[in-house]
Amino acid sequence: MLIDLADAESATSGGKAAVLARLLGARLPVPPGFVVPTAAYEKAVAGLDLADAGTARRLIERLPLAPALVDSISGALDRLVGAPGEGYVAVRSSASGEDTAEATAAGQHDTVLGVRGSGPVAEAVRRCWASLWSERAVAYRSRRAAAVSTGAPTVAVLVQRLVDADVAGVMFTGTDIRIEASWGLGASVVGGLVTPDSWTVSGDTLAHRSLGGKDRRIDRVGSRVVTREVPSADRQRCCLTDEEVVRLAKLGRDTADLLGGAQDIEWAIADGRIWLLQARPVTAAPPSAAPPSAAPPSAARPTAAPWTAAPSSAPSGRTAEGTALTGTPGSPGVAVGPARVVHGPGDFGRVRPGDVLVCRTTDPAWTPLFGVVAAVVTETGGLLSHAAIVAREQGLPAVLAVPGAMTALPDGAAVEVDGSGGRVGLTG
Repeated sequence: MLIDLADAESATSGGKAAVLARLLGARLPVPPGFVVPTAAYEKAVAGLDLADAGTARRLIERLPLAPALVDSISGALDRLVGAPGEGYVAVRSSASGEDTAEATAAGQHDTVLGVRGSGPVAEAVRRCWASLWSERAVAYRSRRAAAVSTGAPTVAVLVQRLVDADVAGVMFTGTDIRIEASWGLGASVVGGLVTPDSWTVSGDTLAHRSLGGKDRRIDRVGSRVVTREVPSADRQRCCLTDEEVVRLAKLGRDTADLLGGAQDIEWAIADGRIWLLQARPVTAAPPSAAPPSAAPPSAARPTAAPWTAAPSSAPSGRTAEGTALTGTPGSPGVAVGPARVVHGPGDFGRVRPGDVLVCRTTDPAWTPLFGVVAAVVTETGGLLSHAAIVAREQGLPAVLAVPGAMTALPDGAAVEVDGSGGRVGLTG
């Protein structure tokens, strides 16, 4: 009824799990786990009316898992993390059409972290099933219809031993290696909650470093996942050492060589050990990295190896002219439209076609707005976050980590967004 992660294949376990199985087969560092296969989802929803997405989600959220499946999950958990009630896991979707060379579905389905025990894991599995019919997932499939798989969508669920990360983030491979990272679990980076530290590795050379604004971190505390403030001293130092950056870059190249192309990789470091949590093809490359520039040595953690290039400074915000803002180029292109300052889901109804979405950060739940707006401007986030990836897939200009954007750009004011150069300016 369940499949060991090492034996996962796309047909039974979805794209995410199948790729991790290949990494495990190559003896790369992947946390062990098991898969609730697509067949379990299909059996559970057989006979349900899934024609309407909202109804489908509500029906699945109330759907009890078969006792035999819960028993199988309980036994698999015992083997994975030890005695009943011990050890925590991450529960993640692995849907059809997800993590492919044509469509990532980045952040469009649910992930549940810090889960312990067969009952809560069963509940998390049901939540992942239901997220296949969330507004954001349905909108993504509609916009990417030519890229995602045909036929009825289906989903497997991946259950892995949780890595209680000291530092985590995302890495894009290619001609250069791009790395973004922050303290704690990687949800703060992929969700755009923080502006992460970033690095570029060119060949064997550490070519660029930028100190981010890591004011918050996400960690597991007991059975809860909590967001906490980062102490001032940790905000002012990079969360990775030179040696860790080089090790990550090597693992990234090894992964890309194995899988045959540039990869978008989620990773975590706990107690000095690097773990690979996900790998998928890069569907749309980020804008070019900024050139290196000087920054104070105090920004770095103590390192064992010398820098080969100086780190860069953080985005500067408003320029001296007072009419332009600068941030991180997140998705290329230029667009002009009225600024629509959005504080939360309660403001979604104010967004009109052609608006420029201006917000603090873009939780993946906000990505349905990407099918309406002309461009995106955020106050926090990195170019490897889920929202930035989806913006690039859709050809939507985006500038990220613009300090004070929600205050500096009045609601309704005409603005121009240059997603290639990382600039936002008032046009009237």
